[in-house]
Amino acid sequence: MKKLIKLLGISLLALSIVACSSTTTNTDSEEPESTVETTDAETLTVSATLDPHSKILEFAAPILKEQYNIDLDVIVLDDYYVFNKALDSGEVDANYFQHVPFFDGEVESNGYKISNVAGIHIEPFGFYSNTIKSIEDLEDNSKVVISNSIADHGRILTILEKAGLIKLADGVDALNATTSDIVENSKNLQFIEVKPELLTLAYENNEGDLVAINGNYAIQAGLNPTIDAVILEQADETNPYVNIVAVQQGHEDDAKIKALVEVLKSEDVKEFILSTWSDGSVIPAE
Repeated sequence: MKKLIKLLGISLLALSIVACSSTTTNTDSEEPESTVETTDAETLTVSATLDPHSKILEFAAPILKEQYNIDLDVIVLDDYYVFNKALDSGEVDANYFQHVPFFDGEVESNGYKISNVAGIHIEPFGFYSNTIKSIEDLEDNSKVVISNSIADHGRILTILEKAGLIKLADGVDALNATTSDIVENSKNLQFIEVKPELLTLAYENNEGDLVAINGNYAIQAGLNPTIDAVILEQADETNPYVNIVAVQQGHEDDAKIKALVEVLKSEDVKEFILSTWSDGSVIPAE
């Protein structure tokens, strides 16, 4: 990995996933004939979070090798704010970790020359607690720990509004809502912001009565969203928070990028997602 990721000193695990991977694919399912052509063996480097992104890529790796002669090298990171910087500087070919509002916010704030090339899956957001079993048990002045990523705030507040805990101002764009848009907060909930990667630690340390945790971090911490969440986001294929593959501008039509997208959107990968996360914590996008 080049200098940026080395110098940042973040928690990193490099997984080189090559053709000899023991992962098997469903050879019985019929896939449409590929429209992507590759010749000499190439390496495709993709950064991803551990769960579920790297596991999906690991499953896709032998398919990429068999069908396109591409060796997939996955770099696992846990700091959201490193991914797009590394992609923009050309240290990786693609990344797979973020939803559309986060991507749009990063591009607008930092001027990154990167593109969204495909939506792959959705991870429902959940609120977890070690102190209550249902929202009816939530007391006045309870602490709610949320991500400090502004791109997550609209999603988090919309879930709380649908649960009847707050009300947002009329006319506010739900995707861009912030805590300043709350006009009713009958329980006087106190919001505490921490880095996304520290949310599960906040949950384990009982730092809040409710902790809003994105699906990938919840899974990584051993939580089952449909069982453990006090409040769980309703998710379907129309959800704007679909997780995407991003690449540098100008590389959207590279053969190896098109091959990656084709495999990740294949029926084999969709079936893998549905069977691996049969609890609905991860669902494939259409």
